[in-house]
This record gives sequence, C-alpha cells and structure tokens, in this order.
Amino acid sequence: MNKENFTDFVRELKEKNDIVEVIGSYIKLERRGYNYWACCPFHPDKSPSFSINAADRYYHCFGCGASGDVIGFVKNYENVDFMQAVQILAARVKMEVPAYDDRTAEEAAAKKKKHDRLAALMKDAARFYLGNLYSGRADAHLAYLQKRGVSPSTARRFGIGASLDYVSLPSHLLAQGYTPEECVESGACSRTDEGRLIDAEGERLIIPIINHMDEVVAFGGRLLKKSDRAKYKNTRETMLFNKSRTLYNLNLVKKEKRAGGLSSIILVEGYMDAISLYEAGFHGVAASMGTSLTKEQARLLRRYTENVFISYDGDFAGQKANLRGLDILKQEGLKVRVVPLPEGFDPDDVIQKQGADGYRACLDQAMPLIDFRLLAAGRKYDLSKTDEKREYVAEALGVVRDAESATEREELLKRISAETGVSMASLARDLEDLPRLSVPEAPEPAPVRDDDAGLEKKAARFVLAAALLDKPYARGCDLAALPFDDPAHRTIAGYVLKERRSGSVRASGIFDLLPADGELAEIFDLDYGDNLDSPAAEKYFADCVAALLRRPLSEKIAAARRAYENASTAEERRAALVRINEYTKELKNLSAGGKV
Repeated sequence: MNKENFTDFVRELKEKNDIVEVIGSYIKLERRGYNYWACCPFHPDKSPSFSINAADRYYHCFGCGASGDVIGFVKNYENVDFMQAVQILAARVKMEVPAYDDRTAEEAAAKKKKHDRLAALMKDAARFYLGNLYSGRADAHLAYLQKRGVSPSTARRFGIGASLDYVSLPSHLLAQGYTPEECVESGACSRTDEGRLIDAEGERLIIPIINHMDEVVAFGGRLLKKSDRAKYKNTRETMLFNKSRTLYNLNLVKKEKRAGGLSSIILVEGYMDAISLYEAGFHGVAASMGTSLTKEQARLLRRYTENVFISYDGDFAGQKANLRGLDILKQEGLKVRVVPLPEGFDPDDVIQKQGADGYRACLDQAMPLIDFRLLAAGRKYDLSKTDEKREYVAEALGVVRDAESATEREELLKRISAETGVSMASLARDLEDLPRLSVPEAPEPAPVRDDDAGLEKKAARFVLAAALLDKPYARGCDLAALPFDDPAHRTIAGYVLKERRSGSVRASGIFDLLPADGELAEIFDLDYGDNLDSPAAEKYFADCVAALLRRPLSEKIAAARRAYENASTAEERRAALVRINEYTKELKNLSAGGKV
C-alpha cells in the first residue's frame, strides 16, 4: 500500500473510532453543550479543563495545551508509538492494518511482527509455567504460596506459575515453532557458555510481569531453596521489557480504574508485596520492582490517579536512597504520602503478622513526603551529641527549604526547635542563609510585549482558529491573501484552503501535519466558549484580518515613499505618488478595528 492509500486508511480509521466513545472508555466525560469535558489525564487537573470537540473530532486541554485526534489520544494515554496506537484502534473496530510505503513501512512492519512474535512467545511461556504449577509436580511452589497466604484464585489472577527445571521451557517453546533466537531475544531463555538453550528463570516460582497493555513482557523468579544464586531474578531488558517504563500490576490497576474503584495507588517495591496486599483487599497497588523510580513510571501512575501512597520497607536508614525517586513523583504533579511501617517490616510482613487491619492502620498514619524526609533525617542522628545535633539541623533545614508555603515552613521549624532546643529565630536566620532549591527551577518566560508583532500573531491565531473550526463568518476569507509569517500558520492556512476545495473543513486532520503542541495548542486554546461563537466574534475576526493586512500595505507605502525620494525624473515621482495614494486609500478602507 502506498502512502496515499495508507492515509485514506487512517482517515477511515478515525471516522470509525468515535473520539468521544474512545476517550470515554478511558476517562469519565461530562457533556456541556456541544462539547464533552473531563479532568485532563495528562496533567494534575482539579477542575475539568480537557475538552472534546465531537463535531470536529479532536481534543484540547486548556490547562496543559495537550491536543490531538483520536490516534494522538491513544498514543499519549497508552504510551505507545503511532503505529501501535493505530493497531489498538484498528482492533477496536475490527479493521486490518495494511502495510504502508516503502522501506519505512517495511521496517515498521518488521518491527511490529517481531514485537508480536515475542509477545506471543512470552504469553505461551506464561501458560506453560501456569500449567506446571498445577501439574502435581510443583508441591514446593504451592507450599510457598500457601505459606505466603496467596490463595489459588489470587495466584491464577496474577498468572503465577512454576519453573521445574532448566530444559522443559526451551523444549516447549521450540515445539511451538519458535526459533532459538526468538527464545533468547524474548528474555525467556538464555544460553550457557557451551551454547545450550536453558530456562532463564530455571527452578523458580514464576511471576509474570504484565504491562498496561496486557502483554506479558517479562518474568520475575523467586528461588525456593537455599542457594548462592540471587533469591529474586527478573528478565533482562528486551524489546518488550524496559524496567524504567514498567510498573508491576498496572494491568489490574487499569481495570480497577475503569471499574470506578480507584482513588489512589499504593506503590510498593516488590511484586510479592503487591500480591500480598491484593490478597488482603488492597487492589489499587503497583510495584516499582526496585527503589529507583523514573519519570516514565511517575507519568504512568499519573494516568490513573494523582494520589500515591509510598509503602516501601520500614528501614529508615535505607530510605534515604529512595527520596530522590519520591521527589520525582512530586515533580510530576502527584500527591505523595509515605506509609510508616514497623522498623524492618515490608508490606508483606505487616499483612502476614498483623493482617489487613494492621496494614490499614499504617495507611491511616501516612504522612506527607516532606514530613517523612524530616523524620528520616531525625532517625540518623543522636541529638544528645552536639556535633550530630548540628548535622541534623543542617539537614533538616534543607528539608524545610523545599516546603511549599510559609505556613508549612513555620510548622516544620517549630518541630525542629522542639526536638533540638534551638530557637525559632536562630533556625529562621540559618534557613535564610541556605540556597533556595537544590534543583534549579525553570526560568520564567519573558513577558510578551504587546507590540505590532505580538498583535499580528494574536490576530493570525484568531483568524486561523475560526477558519480551521469552520466558523460561518470565516468561510469567505481568502487565507491565501493574508501574510502568515509563522511556518505553522502557513501550514494551517494551506490545509484549510485544501479542505475547502474538497467540500468541508475537518479540524482533526491538521494533527497529521503539525505537532499537537506549540502554535497548534495556542490556536485551539481559542476554541473556548464565546471566544469564537459570540456575537462580537465576527467583528473581531474582521478586525484581525485588517490587522494582518495593515503591515504589508504599510510596507508598500514605505517602499513607494523611498521610490519618490530617490526618483530622478518627474514621471517616476508621479508614479510613486499614485502608488502612495492607492495604498493609503486601501489602508483607510480597512476596518479600523480596535485592539486585537
């Protein structure tokens, strides 16, 4: 299929996937007039700023500027590339995705084929492990699950399985038609020094790691007998598995969110903690599979909630390394509270020894991140010793420095003063001497001058917004006659002119030509209430057109005056005067407008 035909396919795909229905399957929508509104899933949003224009089939957030069509939404929400988003939407309406265009298409098709092949292999491996668990040969694995309080129903829900040896899985996969290379590329198998194919998770309890797309991307293995090998082992990173972009159990969190039963997520370290909490009735739980959180993981969490409870183990000495990761969550707009656990306990320990009520009591004591940082600092020092007290005060003030309000800083200073006996006045002075933030903040944007260039840009945006959204008063405007300096503006104008020739303007098509941020976001920001539809909008549109036409006329007048001044003959001066009068008359005939 050539590029033109593939474009036709994408257009049909977008027509068959109603944008309201698709987005409504991910987030809760509320209809207001002709548009649908929701809290934006792409930034912390307390009041609905995310709007869907059902008629023109695009979305726009007036808070963060996120814009796009139905493909763009799936791409951003599911954190997939363009072709993966197309595949998701095609499956939804039972359309077959064709190959498209030359080498790029071939490469994309080959990549997808390989991805699908490896995903199928991992799914088959997971089924094989699951069958092993109930084969009558996995008594040790079942006994371990029983000891950990994991019921058969929960074990099945998480797809827990068993590896009984090192050779059965490779043999099974080869018998299913997979190649040795695919077995290794998937991460399910590895090779010995002699080149022999073996189970990468051999002789372990198997925990499938399933991503938010319900694909088995990796396995976690738990060794059951004493050995010099690592107790826990995860699949190495592969085409399917990128640890920094994956959170364990997010597939079930996603289902919980769609069922409407999710207000927060408990984030734990390991998958056994997640399983144990799920068994005890805490279904909104995910695991980082380590302590080093990433921005990608934080953004994954933010799709489902803005409230995160951090429930790592109770080793405060070891928590210091986690603070940077917790700060990442806060930087991504999440409301973070830290769950204090008994010293040396992890969430699973609490469940095993104190039950669900014991863990719920810990949740009730969850503290804001800044309070946890202060508490963790205090646990490191002996305040009866002068030098350690001094070190604690210095570290504690570094925590206070990052408080979000003066009130919060004052409360924290009172706490430090009570703990150390240092006066509030002394603490306040020392706080003032500290550098404000360890991480530099982004510089404030320079103020926009309301000069002629600024006016013209505002005018251009309004004209293009009205034309792109096919407002009746804009249909007679010849965009080809208007001077658009911005390349994005010229692209939009060209798109509108082309769409007019075909019969109607569909705004969603512009996302095939331009990125959804930048100028396009600014233009879609104008599609808000009365901005484009009020009685005054038509007059304002005319004023904006006039504002755009003034500059080229003024430039023509200036050029004609220079020609007059440099003329060497009376005839040349007369010709220049004629042009000056002609351009001046055109300028006067333009709508006086007002302020744009």
